[in-house]
Amino acid sequence: MNDSVHTPQHFAALFEPRGVVVAGASTHPGKFGFVSLHNILASGYAGKVYATNRDGASVLGIECLTSIDDLPDGDVDLMFVCTPAAANPGLLRSAAAKGVKAAFLTTAGYGEAGDEGRKAEQELVALCEELGILLVGPNGQGVVSTPARLCAQIVAPYPPAGGIGVASQSGNFVSSFLNWSCATGVGISRAVSAGNASATTVADLLDFYSHDPATTVALAYMEGIEDGRSVAQTLGRVAAEMPTVIMKGGATAGGARAAASHTGSLATDDRTFEGMCRQSGVTRAGTVEEAFEAAATFATQPSPRGNRVVVMTTAGGWGVVTADAITRHRDLALVDLPDDLRAEIDKLLPPRWSRSNPVDLAGGETRDTIPEVLGLIAAHDGVDAIIHLGLGIQSNQARMLREGGYHGPEGDDTWGIQRIVAYHERQDARFASAAAEISDATGKPILTATELAVAFPDNAGPAAVRSAGRLCYPSADRAVTALGHLVKRSRFLQRRAP
Repeated sequence: MNDSVHTPQHFAALFEPRGVVVAGASTHPGKFGFVSLHNILASGYAGKVYATNRDGASVLGIECLTSIDDLPDGDVDLMFVCTPAAANPGLLRSAAAKGVKAAFLTTAGYGEAGDEGRKAEQELVALCEELGILLVGPNGQGVVSTPARLCAQIVAPYPPAGGIGVASQSGNFVSSFLNWSCATGVGISRAVSAGNASATTVADLLDFYSHDPATTVALAYMEGIEDGRSVAQTLGRVAAEMPTVIMKGGATAGGARAAASHTGSLATDDRTFEGMCRQSGVTRAGTVEEAFEAAATFATQPSPRGNRVVVMTTAGGWGVVTADAITRHRDLALVDLPDDLRAEIDKLLPPRWSRSNPVDLAGGETRDTIPEVLGLIAAHDGVDAIIHLGLGIQSNQARMLREGGYHGPEGDDTWGIQRIVAYHERQDARFASAAAEISDATGKPILTATELAVAFPDNAGPAAVRSAGRLCYPSADRAVTALGHLVKRSRFLQRRAP
């Protein structure tokens, strides 16, 4: 990290700028210079917005300046650059003279383009250090900061606000994480694609997130690591402050060659990286889904005291397979159902319920049974976490009843369909809300899983999970994996506790 340009003031210029200028704004809606300006305006950014292009043409109602030299002094903190590499040194000198403290460069053709590109990139870094500008990129996709309603990037989407801070060497994975945020409703605080990471690395961004009040969880994609010792120290510091989830590319020989051509990254020994993550308490994920769901779980679920898990399900098969997944997991335990808990559940369910873990309700539930049984399980001292299955089944049937041709117009309920549709949807929404409330009250994780979260995301059950600010996992297996990460993090913190 370069201490002279990685100060809180420089990161504030990147994430909370008083004003932004897009250098290289275009009138062509297919060009980066148009899209980035559009996204800044469309996301509702409230600061001052300027743009430059060679002929001063108006773009999206912004009267473009023909030169950065025409900017008012001190109005702009962040310059978003969409110009060719040859123009950038002059732009940066002019921007520094106007008080710009941070520059995000989308420009490609630097380190990833061979020896000449690497030389130009080194000169770029030296120039920004000389000018006192925080340089992010080049070859990056953009920066998102939901507290500032800032979407300065060359692609969609703009995610909901939340506590996950994203840093990535690949813009594509920033998009992937943001898309998952939009799909699940679990929000993002900051997101940056570091591109070639020539001056500001993924580790630098994570280090900032660990001090950022808007961020509670760090989520990163990394490729090569040049200074392993420094990165290990940074990751250790960050993971001590907040859950830190990392997905790494280039773990194989083929992937390492791809990384070299992508961002110019050098290969890193995967076993060394794995050991570094384990030692520093970093959560390592193998896929983008696993990485996002781990981060979303850290952001929305309480930390468990231990690893004793109970499965509660309305159908047997799901429970059996989930029990297998928990039993196979090295960090989780499918706890034997305590006798006193079994006796309490006996009072609420007919004798055909499973009477073991998984707690299979076997269709014995009445109007209030699900929240009552869930509450009993969560309140028991012998249980640390719950996987909740079966939400949304009745609302799925309600959907078919509504769409099947017999659902009369409003007020005409010949078959009683409207009444039962409303009841099913109301109940599933109630069960989802109850799970979140019980989890909050007991301080224990309750992870709800159903494929309806993907198949029919407007189903009242998954929709209510999202409304409660939690993640509805698309399968029990993925919920088990996420819970495993949560338990490992809890153990890491317990080991560090004085």
